[in-house]
Amino acid sequence: MAEDSEIGPDPSLLLVDDDEIFLNRLARAMEKRGFLVSRAASVAEARVLLEGGAPAFAVVDLRLEDGNGLDVVDALREARADARIVVLTGYGAIATAVAAVKMGATDYLSKPADAEDITRALLSRGETLPPPPEAPMSADRVRWEHIQRVFEQCDRNVSETARRLHMHRRTLQRILAKRSPR
Repeated sequence: MAEDSEIGPDPSLLLVDDDEIFLNRLARAMEKRGFLVSRAASVAEARVLLEGGAPAFAVVDLRLEDGNGLDVVDALREARADARIVVLTGYGAIATAVAAVKMGATDYLSKPADAEDITRALLSRGETLPPPPEAPMSADRVRWEHIQRVFEQCDRNVSETARRLHMHRRTLQRILAKRSPR
């Protein structure tokens, strides 16, 4: 176990996300940065892991198949008040960011966030914000990612996706037919 001076004496990190590919990729990246990683794909799995001891750090997805990631944040806060918690979400709404911070999250990041952004957020101290990312996503890319996510959640039904996004169906079809912006 390589101990990083920025991480501190307890490098334990809990990752909670129901996207298995993302969870495994992030776990490998965080292990390379010196964290001792445990993984959970649901609120229930996270609660079981917390019973065995609360980690010093956590990265929690807001929307999980069996509940809300804020339940994990709350349970972790009760088990370990000094834990540094970053909440991830595919929906960057102000209301959910405020709720996450009120429940005890240290920071709030919109997906797709990379391991470098997450590490910076976990290790930032004090009232200062972490520095901005070197190459943030463009507004067009963020919009495209959101549309793609809603489209997948609507089982690739264009009409239903258009209704939920308050868009004209033909406009949505044109957007879906294009390549993703950079």
